[in-house]
Amino acid sequence: MRITGLGHAGMFIETVGGNIICDPVLGPSFYGSWFPFPDNRGLDWERFGREADFLYVSHRHRDHFDPRLLEQYIRKDIEVLLPEYPTDDLERDLRALGYDNITYAPAGEVIERGALKIMVTPLRAPSDGPIGDSSLSVDDGSGSVLNQNDSHPLDLEKLLKFGRPDAYFTQVSGAIWWPMVYDLPLDAKQNFARLKREAQNKRAMYYIEKVDAPHVFPMAGPPMFLRDELFDFNGIGRNGESIFTDQKQFLAHMNELAPQFDGHLFVPGTVVTLEERQVASVEQTLYSEDELRHIFDEKWDYLDEQRASRQQEIRDEEARRSPILNPDEMLAAIKEWWEPLLKKSRTIRLGVGGNVRFRIGELDMVVDFPRAKVREYAGEECIYWYTIPADLVSTNIADHEIDWSNSIFLSMQFSVGRSGKFNEFLTTFLKCLSVDRIEYVENWYQEQTDQTEDAEIGDWVVQRRCPHLRADLTRTGSIDEDGVLTCSMHDWKWDLKTGRCLSTAGHPIRAKQIDPVTEAALSEAS
Repeated sequence: MRITGLGHAGMFIETVGGNIICDPVLGPSFYGSWFPFPDNRGLDWERFGREADFLYVSHRHRDHFDPRLLEQYIRKDIEVLLPEYPTDDLERDLRALGYDNITYAPAGEVIERGALKIMVTPLRAPSDGPIGDSSLSVDDGSGSVLNQNDSHPLDLEKLLKFGRPDAYFTQVSGAIWWPMVYDLPLDAKQNFARLKREAQNKRAMYYIEKVDAPHVFPMAGPPMFLRDELFDFNGIGRNGESIFTDQKQFLAHMNELAPQFDGHLFVPGTVVTLEERQVASVEQTLYSEDELRHIFDEKWDYLDEQRASRQQEIRDEEARRSPILNPDEMLAAIKEWWEPLLKKSRTIRLGVGGNVRFRIGELDMVVDFPRAKVREYAGEECIYWYTIPADLVSTNIADHEIDWSNSIFLSMQFSVGRSGKFNEFLTTFLKCLSVDRIEYVENWYQEQTDQTEDAEIGDWVVQRRCPHLRADLTRTGSIDEDGVLTCSMHDWKWDLKTGRCLSTAGHPIRAKQIDPVTEAALSEAS
């Protein structure tokens, strides 16, 4: 087996049963904001497209699903491995591009093509990617790989029934939210960014240790920001207010904490060869050692060179945007689109619990979640307030883009403020702007309310399932001396004395401290 890095989360897996091209992206993505780091344009995309037998797109985020690349390089009759998602948005996107040879991959079931075995493991919670994310397991007898990608699976036992991978490819740096776009002092942004980087490192190490593969390849980030107004947010930020750890930085972190794992740099052109279930070699074919030193050790110089040479790609993206709607037209379009969805969103409306203001060019509007109304802003108190360029919203309206996270909010071309904590229900609504998605998410939230099973963790009896994404807290939870529970999956925290979530609005937890006197008496009685 041979695995070639294609940049970001992309890889080309050559096996005895056929070749799989995974998440190929050239970008730029998210309204011209994200470029793969390092530059992957020097790869032989014609060859990869010609020799691929299977196409796997892990999820619909545009740094994994690049329609322009697919149309240019990937033939339409290729067999597509489609994750089993609750809504058919990704399938419709692929079919719109002309891909009809689709193999529906049932969750956790092995697909066989001769000696080749493939398993796709989807995730389906509201906060998993764009309402769905997935990982890919591959084994052809000579070796096995787990391409976990951006996914954060809760049931690792089910995933690892496929077998312990010989090589493990996983995201170590991601963008769930941006401290740097918030209306906060610089020191607060720096602190939030540091905490987010630490949480990402902690989560990545959790998976690395649980998967226990001998060879680890960090991937799927960071991006390059080459727009002038975003340039200083590359990596950890010019002023330390950004969130991205690069591959080389994470490898140093992993080597310090867990030297028993063999970590490798995986960038565009990296070729990993597996023989007899061993990593036989790791070679860099696109970049020399001197070039890699320049990319990672002289990063700002490299990024400056990339910025200088790629402004036309940004201008081309801007030229594809839709004409700006006037404020009355924009308000009417959003009102007609969003109000029926708000009426279906009882759990989300209660979870948001207030007004959210949107300043979009000349339009100043409020979404009143409790009353399910969209109207002009009239001085109401608001719990969140966004400022978004009008051309981005006009383009989303023209395209009927149902996921504003997968367009505007991952572009970082906006600003936001809030009173109180991060509100997951609001971000969920803004990426569920279709009837199918809203109905699915509302049903999902209702199903999570039955969390009757308890478990002992240290000196506490706590509900076994995390209120966020139902992770098993006996495996992912830890409690400090102050009675604060942390779930290592996403670093969410709860004050067990009150049950209050410290990370976001809502999501309380059921907990009770064990009385040592009562416990001792019960032990004696038994």
